[in-house]
Amino acid sequence: MSKLSANRKSENTGIVKNTALPHTYAQVFNDLKIRIRQSQIKAALSVNRHLIELYWHIGKVIVERQHTEGWGKSVVEHLAHDLHREFPDISGFSPRNIWRMRSLYIAYTEEIQKLPQPVAELDGEKLPQPVAEIPWGHNALLLEKLSSPVERIWYARKTIENGWSRNILTLQIGSGLFHRQGKAVSNFKKTLPPLQSDLAQQMLKDPYVFDFLTIDQKAHERAVEKGLVNHITRFLLELGAGFAFVGKQFHLEVSGQDFYIDLLFYHTRLHCYIVVELKVGDFKPEYAGQINFYLSALDDLVKTAEDNSSIGLVLCATRDKILAEYALRDIKKPIGIAEWKTKLTRSLPAKLKHSLPTIEEIEAELALPETKKREIDFKKEADK
Repeated sequence: MSKLSANRKSENTGIVKNTALPHTYAQVFNDLKIRIRQSQIKAALSVNRHLIELYWHIGKVIVERQHTEGWGKSVVEHLAHDLHREFPDISGFSPRNIWRMRSLYIAYTEEIQKLPQPVAELDGEKLPQPVAEIPWGHNALLLEKLSSPVERIWYARKTIENGWSRNILTLQIGSGLFHRQGKAVSNFKKTLPPLQSDLAQQMLKDPYVFDFLTIDQKAHERAVEKGLVNHITRFLLELGAGFAFVGKQFHLEVSGQDFYIDLLFYHTRLHCYIVVELKVGDFKPEYAGQINFYLSALDDLVKTAEDNSSIGLVLCATRDKILAEYALRDIKKPIGIAEWKTKLTRSLPAKLKHSLPTIEEIEAELALPETKKREIDFKKEADK
């Protein structure tokens, strides 16, 4: 057979023939073409879910053919080339993205049975529900940056809950949010009803990372407070979903004397005020007494009958866990104690450091309307 005839385009399959390809290749390619066209129709109704379903199926086909027929790198990349040529208007069939589809299937297939998560049925197999609901770019990021299925699913769920873009998701992974969430010392179990206690504990982190501040932890407390307020969008992002900023140096008058709360928030999920006191040094037991006083005054003077009991959060540059636990032991008001840092990037891999978005990118993104952010995300997906 001549070189020309060996590589002649088949009228039936539309692919470039290559004698080195497995004999089942043409059938597999045609099956995938049908699947992709069906997915294009479904995409008009549900873009993301059916895209993930399609990619999952392609990854499954590749894994199965590798096991049964020994498909190697050249065959998989030939598949990517043929799919890209057959569907030139779809930009997701690069060799790199095809390998990601394989990674998606492998990443969750082997571990999913061990995880007590809601699942989506894809091709008779199970994929964690949050993974099926987030955009492909987010999934690709989770596959590249994280090795633990538990962490990936956790970040996927948080992405859905908070509407994170890829930039925000990158930032949260880089800050180690999974390992910080719910880690603050608190007395919530003794001072709050069970359901509210659990939610309040998960609301807190330790440490908080204020890497957008241009000052260090030895700066005056007012300077730190000013820096946080100046970057209020990033500050609220680090605090987490549900925080609404009420004001700084919030005034309370008790028995004719003036007192000022450093930062006051209202939490829309807990339905209560959150008092935040900033300290630039080590935690001291008297800080618990100070914020306990503020909470008592706030509950009497500001809280309404519809609000739950106010919660306090002491943020210190450093804190000794044992001292913090002793300081809270007999206090009746709900208080949490955590550290704050200006940077955690020293402990990050170099690859991840360079991939983190800048402060300007994050703040510009947070200022965009939600519909505009979605348009930008879809454009990024199409460009990959």
